Amino acid sequence: MKKLISLITLLLASGTPVTLANFSSPEGQWKTIDDKTGNAKSIVEIWIDKGELKGKVLELINPKEPNQKCEECKGARKDQPIVGMEFIWGLTEEDGVWDGGEILDPDNGKIYRAKISVIENGQKLNVRGYIGFALIGRTQTWERVNEG
Repeated sequence: MKKLISLITLLLASGTPVTLANFSSPEGQWKTIDDKTGNAKSIVEIWIDKGELKGKVLELINPKEPNQKCEECKGARKDQPIVGMEFIWGLTEEDGVWDGGEILDPDNGKIYRAKISVIENGQKLNVRGYIGFALIGRTQTWERVNEG
């Protein structure tokens, strides 16, 4: 611990910018992993806006077609490009768990209640989509993308 403090002090004194990532936060980029196949599906960005957790799709990994659209979506999202689409909204944090919002599955156009928590020292994200009660649903574990 003394070595870490000494290193940070040295870097600060030298004028080198120091940024320490907050790995307890869900903010950042994540690789989504399909819970059925185990395959990576997309890269998403998650951020907090006025206390509300939100997320959008940055990139599809191996899309079925170029510029894939949300054909099964309803309303304003119908036939809109999936890349750039906001698919998480309305979650608020309580004791390290983000809950009370919704998540869209662009594959089937359905919107589910959502619960999200950071695990494994901030390197993974548990994302649970459910209807009604959180006991009945599906969980995916996403992996943090190291930006830089």
